[in-house]
Amino acid sequence: MRDLQSCINIDDLAKLAAKKVPTPVYDYVEGGADDEVTLSRNCTGFQRYQIIPRALQDVSRIDTHTRIMGCEASQPFYISATGFSGMMCPKDAELAGARAASRFGVPYTASTFSNRSLEQISASSEGDKFFQVYVLDDDQLASDLNLRAQAAGFKAMVLTIDTIVGGNRERDARSGLSIPPTLTLKSTLQFMMRPKWLLQYLKSEGANMGNFPKMPKVSLGDSHAFVEAMSKLFKKDLTWEDARRMNEQWNGPFAIKGIMSAADAVKAKEIGANAVILSNHGGRQLDGTPAPIELVQEVREAVGPDMEIIVDGGIRRGTDVFKALALGANACSLGRAYVRGLSAGGEEGVTRALTLLKSEFERCMILAGCSSIEQIGPEHIRKAL
Repeated sequence: MRDLQSCINIDDLAKLAAKKVPTPVYDYVEGGADDEVTLSRNCTGFQRYQIIPRALQDVSRIDTHTRIMGCEASQPFYISATGFSGMMCPKDAELAGARAASRFGVPYTASTFSNRSLEQISASSEGDKFFQVYVLDDDQLASDLNLRAQAAGFKAMVLTIDTIVGGNRERDARSGLSIPPTLTLKSTLQFMMRPKWLLQYLKSEGANMGNFPKMPKVSLGDSHAFVEAMSKLFKKDLTWEDARRMNEQWNGPFAIKGIMSAADAVKAKEIGANAVILSNHGGRQLDGTPAPIELVQEVREAVGPDMEIIVDGGIRRGTDVFKALALGANACSLGRAYVRGLSAGGEEGVTRALTLLKSEFERCMILAGCSSIEQIGPEHIRKAL
């Protein structure tokens, strides 16, 4: 806890995480595709906008409460889906994030490729949860997952559309990381340098797929059967019609994650999606794309005022959240900011990450002259000259 309290921003949590998890796992979290231009741009994109404070406003009390996909949220951000959380926190994996989010009063998103099952994640806390899903090639398996998520009480579905193939993540290639981690001469030495992590990983279910109990059980030393089974899961000919059917089957709040153009945002609205999540998968898929923050204004103009817009990518500061809202977004989702906390200190680390962003965002609101989320608008932001 003393280590966590010494972290005064999200980047500090990354530095602490580097001391807690093996280097290949850290690089998996921090890396991006190809030359990592998009990875960098996701953060620097926020620097292209300036906050314009409004003077002499009553900010003696501020209200940060909002609604995200039909759920109450204490802040305009929530935890995004991250697969294989058992690598970052072998002891509790996704359960750590779900518990921290519930205590904090923000939604948590469970990944299709979580190491704990949907039922375990649901039972871990009373907070609202979303279910992130891919279009699977097995219709029956996909339908079963949807029914399980509904039965477990998940409030919204998030369809991720940008991972038909994996990105070219060169950091992983250099470190020899595979999913799940396998033992090579190089990786074994790196894992042994983090004995606490290694012991917890060996004792946990970190390498297993919580939502696919029939998939092969794997160990640190054998991932061939796992990789072969994974390669057969994804639907390769994904279309808008698939998204429409999934929305109809879910029959609840429905978001499409991976939208990177105004035209596709309009299509998402046409098929009945409630929200679009502007995301390039944290710069981990296609290098050279815009930062999500750079798309907010044009997407808002295209879809109108009623559709929810969520910014995913590059959120490191509370001021980033403020800028996204001022440009027209409804909320932000936290990927690396969350995983850095998870890697640095499990549930307490996630709580620390959320607390830091909360403090920064509320301070920004006060200094910008806003006492509620509704007051944040285009008059509070401009593009840097």
